[in-house]
Amino acid sequence: MQVKETQNEGLKRGYQFTLPAADLATQVEAKLKEAQPEVEMKGFRKGKVPMALLKKQFGPRVMGDAMQEAIDTALKSHLEASGDRPALQPKVEMVGGENWKEGDDLVVDVTYEALPAIPEADLSGVELERLVVSASDEQVTEALENLAKNAQSFEDRKKGTKSKDGDQLVIDFKGSVDGELFDGGTAEDYPLVLGSNSFIPGFEAQLVGAKAGDEIKVEVKFPEDYGHPALAGKDAVFETTVKAVKAPKAAELDDELAKKFGADDLEALKGQIRERLEAEYQGASRQILKRALLDKLDTLVSFDLPDSLVEAEAGQIAHQLWHEENPEDHGHNHGEIEPTDEHKKLAERRVRLGLLLAEIGQKNEITVSDQEMTQAVLRQARQYPGQERAFFEFIQQNPQAQQQLRAPIFEDKVVDHIVEGAKVSEKSVTKEELEKAIEALDQL
Repeated sequence: MQVKETQNEGLKRGYQFTLPAADLATQVEAKLKEAQPEVEMKGFRKGKVPMALLKKQFGPRVMGDAMQEAIDTALKSHLEASGDRPALQPKVEMVGGENWKEGDDLVVDVTYEALPAIPEADLSGVELERLVVSASDEQVTEALENLAKNAQSFEDRKKGTKSKDGDQLVIDFKGSVDGELFDGGTAEDYPLVLGSNSFIPGFEAQLVGAKAGDEIKVEVKFPEDYGHPALAGKDAVFETTVKAVKAPKAAELDDELAKKFGADDLEALKGQIRERLEAEYQGASRQILKRALLDKLDTLVSFDLPDSLVEAEAGQIAHQLWHEENPEDHGHNHGEIEPTDEHKKLAERRVRLGLLLAEIGQKNEITVSDQEMTQAVLRQARQYPGQERAFFEFIQQNPQAQQQLRAPIFEDKVVDHIVEGAKVSEKSVTKEELEKAIEALDQL
């Protein structure tokens, strides 16, 4: 294989590989001889098919395999010898294309952008500030009261009392469209909390002010996008009987409440709540610390960036932001979204930091363990209840999906490694000050 350099500008590389026709023919011959003992063909015993007939029957396919193998081997050898690491999959084009015929040399053009050499980053002078928030007794009590609301019960109101939002009605109902009852439109002793918006729009509002024993004809219209096409957009009537009106009663802040949430007693539940709140604060504090670290790393070193990586990242940013601004559009038939200068600037930062963190991680032998990957897959699978097995199989068969899970874990481990060696001071702040700092991140 002959290799000729055709481009070497910045990070852009170009080479022309030439495999002599004789070498290619030798490879094809070797592959056919290897397969000959197992070949069966009408008129010949197994393994006795003449080479000339094998070439005629299987030559083109074997030639294609030999060509691809030769190109892959040549490219691998070149990258090992040059030390280049392509930013993206190299582009390989066969010279001559459809005009190539057996007996011609195989000539291919290979182009790619090489990853840059990353300068050594001096991390010894990195100074960071960690915000610390302790959960106050008031915050614990507030969270405890919210739990009590979730554990609320309902008690019968006095006979003749009109219902209001927040009350629970026990009702029987029969729903009909065009005078005909429909499947799923009938129930008895159904507990409905007014204001919960658990029924179609307009239903609950017509029951506000109802008393036990009232019979009400609830008239509503199913939404146009209702899940059952036969009912979508249709007018419906629900013959409804109110059997009871119940007032909400928050659970008592006592040991019984604690036991409902798996704690031994109220003090133990308070302790769990305090730990959960402070874990949330620590998570927010870490986001702020990480952003501050990345800002510092962004100024530590300078190096050329592969245009292909920046363009790809800018395209992803533009696409993601477009969908955030147009949440009603869940498809991808919106045409090409042109990245702005702001998108490209953000893409440059992300690519630069990504390459720098990857270099730091590699030099410090930081890896993502199988256990960490398994935990990440389990966390992600919980978002697809009932489809966990299908999700696991998808991840196993999709290297790109595996990389998408692995990348943030690796990045966080590298960040933690840098923080461990940095000078980190702590600053006590209030919950409100922490929230303002988090809001400031979103505005950057």
